[in-house]
Amino acid sequence: MFPPQFLSERPRVSVCGITTTPPRAYPSRKFGASGSVINTKASLPHLNHACWIRMLTIAWRRSASKYSPVAAVFWHTTISYKNLGTRLLSLGHFSQHAPNVRANTPFHFLRSSPFASMASGGEGPPPMPPRHTNRLAQERSPYLLQHAHNPVDWFPWGQDAFDKARNEDKPIFLSVGYSTCHWCHVMERESFEDEEIGKLLSDNFVCIKVDREERPDVDKVYMTFVQATSGGGGWPMSVWLTPDLRPFIGGTYFPPRDQGRRTGFKTVLTRIAEQWQNNRSNLESSGARILEALKKGTAVAASPGAAPPPAPDVARRCFQQLARSYEEEYGGFRDAPKFPTPVNLMFLMSYWSVKRSTSEGLEALQMALHTLRMMALGGIHDHVAKGFHRYSTDSSWHVPHFEKMLYDQAQLAVAYITAFQVSGEQIFADVAKDILLYVSRDLSDKSGGFYSAEDADSLPNSGAPEKREGAFCVWTASELRQLLADVPAGAGQPASLADIFMHHYGVKEQGNVAPEQDPHGELRGQNVLIVRYSAELTAARFGIGVEKLQELLALARAKMAEVRKNRPHPHLDTKMLASWNGLTLSAYARVGAALGDEALLERAERAGRFLQEHLWDDQRQTLLRSCYRGDQMEVQQISRPISGFLDDYAFVICGLLDLYEATLQTEWLQRAEALQLRQDALFWDAAGGGYFCCDPNAPDVLLPLKEDQDGAEPSANSVSASSLLRLSQYTGRQEWHERCQQLLAAFSDRLTNVPVALPEMVRALMAHHHTLKQIVICGQRDSQDTKDLLQVVNSLFLPHKVLMLLDGTTDSYLRQRLPALASAFGPSGAAAAYVCQDFTCSLPITDPQALRDLLLDGRGQMPEDR
Repeated sequence: MFPPQFLSERPRVSVCGITTTPPRAYPSRKFGASGSVINTKASLPHLNHACWIRMLTIAWRRSASKYSPVAAVFWHTTISYKNLGTRLLSLGHFSQHAPNVRANTPFHFLRSSPFASMASGGEGPPPMPPRHTNRLAQERSPYLLQHAHNPVDWFPWGQDAFDKARNEDKPIFLSVGYSTCHWCHVMERESFEDEEIGKLLSDNFVCIKVDREERPDVDKVYMTFVQATSGGGGWPMSVWLTPDLRPFIGGTYFPPRDQGRRTGFKTVLTRIAEQWQNNRSNLESSGARILEALKKGTAVAASPGAAPPPAPDVARRCFQQLARSYEEEYGGFRDAPKFPTPVNLMFLMSYWSVKRSTSEGLEALQMALHTLRMMALGGIHDHVAKGFHRYSTDSSWHVPHFEKMLYDQAQLAVAYITAFQVSGEQIFADVAKDILLYVSRDLSDKSGGFYSAEDADSLPNSGAPEKREGAFCVWTASELRQLLADVPAGAGQPASLADIFMHHYGVKEQGNVAPEQDPHGELRGQNVLIVRYSAELTAARFGIGVEKLQELLALARAKMAEVRKNRPHPHLDTKMLASWNGLTLSAYARVGAALGDEALLERAERAGRFLQEHLWDDQRQTLLRSCYRGDQMEVQQISRPISGFLDDYAFVICGLLDLYEATLQTEWLQRAEALQLRQDALFWDAAGGGYFCCDPNAPDVLLPLKEDQDGAEPSANSVSASSLLRLSQYTGRQEWHERCQQLLAAFSDRLTNVPVALPEMVRALMAHHHTLKQIVICGQRDSQDTKDLLQVVNSLFLPHKVLMLLDGTTDSYLRQRLPALASAFGPSGAAAAYVCQDFTCSLPITDPQALRDLLLDGRGQMPEDR
């Protein structure tokens, strides 16, 4: 729930002589779609470029400085072209996760009272034969297929649509969303399934539907425009374009018809169609000016010869900015809604690793571990089926938005296993394994790939008329009393299994969701499981031992899991993305290596083979963005496969490097090297440094962008900076070390002023500052003494290292690329470890404990100068 003072604050702002009062936020448990409505009868003032650039600069700076999730404001007003430019200032309402708004601006999840039910996805009663079928029926994206029977003449993004717009001289209506987005479903049901609105759209516009997860390049460009011109963003995103793809009006969700002060979608369409006929030149010129200003305002580049900013200063500032937003009672950053933000947690643990003897280092570690503990105990953690939901609607991690995303599972598994390496606390290892158990069971394809997401909403029972959020996951007290009625033997007082379980997990007879967390009554009488007591306190309460308690709780959860199998399941997005599969590959490799779990490592290798077999186009020598599960459970591809984007390359390369360090099979290292060369050829900015998000030479790219935010996912440039360093150590390619330096220099302003916006890149900057250590294990791969040395390395969190094995037989790849290192170590009897820096190495170490001591002592504190 928004705090009252937030709902009532309406600061007046003025830029370039224009003053406006932002409208009130919508008072809801969850943030809503921006709802921005545009009065197309007015005209945009002719602001000069300097004024636009000034607006954009202020907007982006405010965006960077507001790194809390309170950003997502629901606007209720009619926006005229006159104040359109001023709304640029509202970019300040976005967190460090903009422009990837999904991270912290869940507009699509708002339950506004007229729109209480879900529209698409998931299982339910057999559908009636469709009255309409459009060309989206030929697509494979679950999101596009959800719109295949709208009475709208939808096109997928592509040349056919562009040609039609040019030939018929019609504007384009672009609608962008994804299959587990609540407000996308609402707008589909209310507007795109409406016959009258469908005809209005088809007659006056060329209508294009885009899955933002398939085409992040399209989404990023037009979301940047929407944020800049409407002060908000989110999905569904609605943008109107000229036939040459230049945007001139944008918004997000619109109600179907006028509602008080909120202009309806039908009215907006009618006015835009009229303006296209009568005032077209103003529309086009206004859009062109905004686009030109965006090109200048979003540029990220380094001056020739520029160096990265000083790592100690940047890291300290990043820590301080995070500390100011840290919420001490329950962990996490800022108040509700609370997001997991694994990039923040990984930075804090990395910061501790180089400052571990200082008060700041210990505080950073405490912040990370406390947050991870509280999340594991909270309702954001699915205690029955495992895995984590998207975010918590309250500050105590209790009532979540129940959507589950693959990228969250992957990053959180890495964060939890890192916490285990740092602290040795078993709870963190258990949670990491449980996350991957969920992914293996519910998000895995038999081909080895991983599905994208599970929806938040589902039918409460097979005969229910509409879906509810969390129906698959929540419980009533009466359900649990009936299911867990047995009285376990050995308790100190008469108590059923239900009594014990309900006490431990905070279950109440009337439900444990506060009304303010459930304004539309979807969770009335229901319970979201949250651990309320320690195992010791619950065991003492019922007079049983802690070990016995754990057995009983596990028994209860297993029974509940069986019941959940028979509930209507939420919609599953079976699209398989290269980028998210790369993140998940890293998770299986790192958790498997840290725990010595061969099953997890085997699953990681299956994922690596899947990426090679199904998401690599050997003829074009390019990664592919996505593939799909077919009707017969086979892997399918669309007729014109989508080439991979920067994040696909960056995340897969990182995953392959992690897989090499986990298995020490050089095929994965070779694959990473080849992909990095291809990434450089496609996306590197030779003039300004850093990587573009997509191929800047692609004909439909209007706004070449470099992502400068680590949000729900780390930015691809942040991940690439680390991979370049690692690959330079494995291959001896000095140019990759230099390229990393150029990349960091390109983002110097952002790193210096708002490092909290790029915590993952700050980690790369720290690694660059320290120079990576090479840990070289010489020995036979399968011998026990080699395994013992490797186990020591894998058990520790060593963020500034690369690991390699020289066994004299399968290491020709390394010996060819690193002759100075490889020639120093010939075959020997016992396995030995060498810790090297700049290829100057320690004496051989054969004792695992001695190696552990050296690695721990060698981390040291971050020097102030180097």
